[in-house]
Amino acid sequence: MSNAPKTPQPPRWALLAGVVLAAFSALVPPPAAAAGNPVTDQVQRGAYLTNAGDCMACHTSKGGQPFAGGLYMNTPFGQISTPNITPDKQTGIGNWSDDEFYRVMHEGIGRHAEYLYPVMPFPWYTTVTRDDVLAIKAFLMTQPAVNKARPPNKLSFPFSVRESLLAWREVFFKPGTFVPDPAATDEVNRGRYLAEGLAHCGECHNAQPVAGTSKFKGSLQGGVIDSWYAPNITSDARDGIGSWSNTDIATYLKTGVAPGKSIALGPMAQTVHSLSKLSDADLSALAAYLKATPPSAVKGNDQKLALFKGRDARGGQTYLNFCASCHAIDGKGLKGVIPPLDGNGAVTSKGPQNVINVIVGGLEARERYAPMPAIGAGMTDQEIADVTNYVRQTWANGAPATAQAGMAAEARRKADTLMSAGALSGCPKIDTPTLGKAFDSQRASIDAQLAGMTDETMPDKAQRLVAQLRARAPKAANAELINGLSGAYCNVVRNDAKIEPNEKSLRLGRFSQLVFMAADGQRLH
Repeated sequence: MSNAPKTPQPPRWALLAGVVLAAFSALVPPPAAAAGNPVTDQVQRGAYLTNAGDCMACHTSKGGQPFAGGLYMNTPFGQISTPNITPDKQTGIGNWSDDEFYRVMHEGIGRHAEYLYPVMPFPWYTTVTRDDVLAIKAFLMTQPAVNKARPPNKLSFPFSVRESLLAWREVFFKPGTFVPDPAATDEVNRGRYLAEGLAHCGECHNAQPVAGTSKFKGSLQGGVIDSWYAPNITSDARDGIGSWSNTDIATYLKTGVAPGKSIALGPMAQTVHSLSKLSDADLSALAAYLKATPPSAVKGNDQKLALFKGRDARGGQTYLNFCASCHAIDGKGLKGVIPPLDGNGAVTSKGPQNVINVIVGGLEARERYAPMPAIGAGMTDQEIADVTNYVRQTWANGAPATAQAGMAAEARRKADTLMSAGALSGCPKIDTPTLGKAFDSQRASIDAQLAGMTDETMPDKAQRLVAQLRARAPKAANAELINGLSGAYCNVVRNDAKIEPNEKSLRLGRFSQLVFMAADGQRLH
């Protein structure tokens, strides 16, 4: 159960373990004996369960007060801040009803009916009983109230639009309270309740996630977390913990050391700070459950995931990784912002060339539609062919699967669009009639700001540049503003010898989407 470092890979969307600091080793403080808020059995149980869920680790910023939130969680799509869950009535949960708190934990839906990002592990917490959830709330209500507003998220489009999470939820989330297995012992059922709920072991130990969740992928068979490998913890005798005794496992979870077998490293070493606070009975239950887990155990909604297995499973996987976040699981896109692929004439035409060319070259902003990055810059030729065939044959589409890797390679050689950073003949001239002299008069200032732009400053720069141009041309069309600024940045990245060719397209795509968000009035943080 050791965590040996592997080649660095992007962290999971729902990254939880790698951000915990050693300073949190004290974990959950004892219930406060505030006047009028006596410690009860429910509060004591809530303190224990809060620790089991490791809530403080994520809801405490570096150097901040416990449970006051403000920690930024890194995801492949940007940074998500954690909220204040102290009993403060303005910025925390002081005015939350029991039903509102339970809905967050059980359904992943916020107090104002907003969908939560699954960086909050509600796909796991949904199994926790209502009594246990309310015990956690009772404990949190005994903690010191801290007035601290939640910092804004720093997300790229379309992940900044919460409605885009609906498609993810449709495939990957199903609420449901834990149901004991009548064929299992009480101890094994208790271990499963903890492992699949508050402890959310699969968050790290499941296989590489699909579309931002590990819930339904390779149950406990090993996965990458924050550039560390979380190993197979099924009963597999060769790759898992089949040769470990229950005592070995319980000792490891309590101390981080299994003599003669393994030492906890990286995120697991920090997770042990929480697990070590569990009772010996619960540690034994976790061990019993893990030993009872079949080596080939795989969980998931097979009916829905079959959507991506079809005639070409590789194409479905590529669609999930590169396309579904914008065009949605069902290919319907985002009305008025992202065009649909289901029933799209350009997709269903006789030849696959149009789809391939758009993947490789992207699209400029048009009307109210967002620009499409040249996402092919981050894909192999085979992946482009696979996903092209997939979208042409899925949903109501019935086009032939004739795309080949050679076609993608040819399209890549000929790509010379704005979004591909004018790879061949240079960045195209962008026509901006409604911006007119406003754009030309600000060109020197725009170029200077773009020249010094980094990944960290890109959201702020996009916001400021849009505001700068809007002040001088308030009636300018969004598309012109987006394409004009993208064209200016195209020249910057194209002439930067330190940036790899493919990376130039990807950076330009990210910037254009941030400009779209700013022009459309969305907050970038």
